[in-house]
Amino acid sequence: MDNNKTKSFVLRIDARTMAAVEAWAADEFRSTNGQLQWIIAEALRRSGRLKPKEKPKEKQK
Repeated sequence: MDNNKTKSFVLRIDARTMAAVEAWAADEFRSTNGQLQWIIAEALRRSGRLKPKEKPKEKQK
């Protein structure tokens, strides 16, 4: 899967949860969408379902 591509989808979320996400995003100077992406990625990393990105290998001379 190409990590540079994004996929859009509709998310239904209750108003109370959305307000909390929006406030959290504002506290961290992120967009609401960016905050949701971060929350999901963090949960996936913590559960071991998303492996950390590999660091680029240095070119050999």
